[in-house]
Amino acid sequence: MSDRFDAGMATRRAVLGDAHVARAEAAKTAFDQPFQDMITEGAWGTLWSDDTISRRDRSMLTLALLAATGNFEEIPMHVRATARTGASPDDIMQAFLHVAVYAGVPKANHAIKLAKRTLAEMEAEAT
Repeated sequence: MSDRFDAGMATRRAVLGDAHVARAEAAKTAFDQPFQDMITEGAWGTLWSDDTISRRDRSMLTLALLAATGNFEEIPMHVRATARTGASPDDIMQAFLHVAVYAGVPKANHAIKLAKRTLAEMEAEAT
């Protein structure tokens, strides 16, 4: 594998956690391996591994973009990642408030419901 892939895998594990990445890797098939390789190198090895902005800020941007574009299925995973990126629940809310103003209240409302449920799950798992 490439250096970018290795960097991407390390960043992916640091942001999403070893357990999440292990499950994703175990579920990988020959069919989706090209896609998994591409996102590991591109999203994780290039974008998320760049230190121009902090992982906290990347979390907030990612959550806002996911909500604004209606890609809600990824929101719980990225809310969980905030435990490792440093974005707080207040940061998450601020990202979704921006979504409400600039992309629409219904999208922000749905994202907030998902985040609220995920944060409650994370709190329950921590106790």
